[in-house]
Amino acid sequence: MCTRNRGFHKYHLYWFHLKINIMQSVEKLLLENKAWVYETMMDDPDYFSRLSQNQEPEFLWIGCSDSRVPANKITGTHPGELFVHRNIANVVMEDDINILSVIDYAVTHLKVKHIIVCGHYGCGGIKAAMTNKSFGILDKWLLNIKNVYEASRPAIDALEDPEARANLLAECNVKQQVINISKTAAIQNAWQNNNLPQIHGWIYDLKDGLLKQICRVIKPARDC
Repeated sequence: MCTRNRGFHKYHLYWFHLKINIMQSVEKLLLENKAWVYETMMDDPDYFSRLSQNQEPEFLWIGCSDSRVPANKITGTHPGELFVHRNIANVVMEDDINILSVIDYAVTHLKVKHIIVCGHYGCGGIKAAMTNKSFGILDKWLLNIKNVYEASRPAIDALEDPEARANLLAECNVKQQVINISKTAAIQNAWQNNNLPQIHGWIYDLKDGLLKQICRVIKPARDC
């Protein structure tokens, strides 16, 4: 009986400490926020007052949800400069009301001048789409990337190195999403009135931190 009680006690003690650690990690984020606010206010007392008035970003960023690819950090931009949407493998689906609403709002109301689709090497979504494994609810999402893979399979499979194949698919995926954006109603309507926005396809390399442009669409010419 005592042994069972000791086991019961150890079990609850384990979960108690686990809960404390989780709370500490979350609390750390709140503390870091306070530190950031303090430092920002020391440098610019009117920063938040000014930021709260309006947003006029020049760019819409459509990137991957990967935690290693923070849009503001890798572009050296500040709050208010990028309008951001992120999902797994930076996919733009024609029936995804979420991303279509983001594009429409950015183009129609914020009047962004540039849309950037940014993929990255080492993308888990890209790697998953290249396999025959099932990932449950993700399968439907990954189908979009699998279709890109099938369309580019001869060039991709001609590469011997698995990493090189995944990197090429990441680039092909970016190009396809740029094309998908160019076909949306928001872009077509905007292009009837002017030549903006321009749509750029970028890729980010986790190994060196550098961005590079791989394609661009400017009405009416395309090099993508």
